[in-house]
Amino acid sequence: MPRNFKLAGKLKWKGVAIKEPRVLLRAAIGTLLAANLVAAVMAFKPFGGSAGDLRREQQALRVQLGRLQTRAATSKRLVEKVETARRDGDQFLAKYVTDRRTMSSTIQDELNRTAKEAGIKALPATLDLEPIEGSDTVEMMTISAGYEGSYADLTKFVNLLDKSPRFLIIENMQTAPQQGGQSLNVTLKLDTFVRETAGPAL
Repeated sequence: MPRNFKLAGKLKWKGVAIKEPRVLLRAAIGTLLAANLVAAVMAFKPFGGSAGDLRREQQALRVQLGRLQTRAATSKRLVEKVETARRDGDQFLAKYVTDRRTMSSTIQDELNRTAKEAGIKALPATLDLEPIEGSDTVEMMTISAGYEGSYADLTKFVNLLDKSPRFLIIENMQTAPQQGGQSLNVTLKLDTFVRETAGPAL
């Protein structure tokens, strides 16, 4: 068998003759090695993760979901408490705080009714409104009022004011005896609150 054949003249790649068979073999081995690496990656480390990785990721997502559900439940309870507090606050204001449109007549009528029930004489009173910092709808009203009567009747009057549904606060009280000692003059400084409601002022 003749040994002088030329393999290099028969092998071409992209129009270029390959002169060394070793280059061809190395290229084939490199291609096979790359294909084996790709197959190994696909077999042992799939792109979606191994079964253990997926289980760990699922567990982490369950923990995260549990935390989010707990946080959502806490936020829901907080919202419910805020709504309850707002509703109770509105009910308190409606029940105990006088409407600004009718404050003068309402408070005067309450004080006159209480004085009459206690059996004392009401003297002239003055009303003064002051804004409350942080509130656009509620103001504090200060009432300076004078009364004349016996000690027992004045004590009854103070007790009736303490039970008044108008939320009257006695800030200051000064007494002075009348001539003869049968009755007392009392000057009261009272605080209460009024609220602004929708509608035209009367």
